[in-house]
Amino acid sequence: MKVLGRWGGLVAVEKPPGLLVIPGRAPEDQACARDLLSAQLGQRIWVCHRIERDTSGVVVFALDAASHRAASMAFEQGGVKKRYLALVEGAVTAPLDLDAPLTEARKGKMRVLFEGESGGKPARTLVRPVRRFEGGTLVECEPLTGRQHQLRVHLMSAGHPLLFDHQYGNQKPLTRNGVELSRTPLHAAQLIIESLGVAVESPLPGELEQFSAA
Repeated sequence: MKVLGRWGGLVAVEKPPGLLVIPGRAPEDQACARDLLSAQLGQRIWVCHRIERDTSGVVVFALDAASHRAASMAFEQGGVKKRYLALVEGAVTAPLDLDAPLTEARKGKMRVLFEGESGGKPARTLVRPVRRFEGGTLVECEPLTGRQHQLRVHLMSAGHPLLFDHQYGNQKPLTRNGVELSRTPLHAAQLIIESLGVAVESPLPGELEQFSAA
């Protein structure tokens, strides 16, 4: 994995798609970013946050317990700014402010609360179009909360699901510009922890860039 930067006891890496951050339950899911980075650095590391298996991009780890505590507090207290890039269906022509509580659904999914339904957890996502391409739009998403599957569910509820999503949308791979899209096209592009001096970016992966080219 590519190391993107270090800030004292924190290190940021660029996680490739298809790799879990921590080990899964199945035997075939034991390989993970945490263990690969630990072997690469030759020391124990701590997980500060996670992104989903198919999501590529920035992940931050800690090199010592004190840095882990500081980063964990920043995440818990809303002191972390995150920006994602996503390929979605349809034409997003203006910024969207998706403010809709989420609740658990069946089979490990999440959903937006029905009108008049109580409960759930507050969730808000800001979406900005970056560029249009045939059949979709490259958008920038800023989650102001950190709910499970938040971006995917909010985008789906707005009528712009990810172009490929095995849980919340199209499950058939798509091919465009010579690239087959068979994973959720979601990329963690930026992470900022101002209190700890962390600011790191990761460009859109080449295959997503090529797929979404005009």
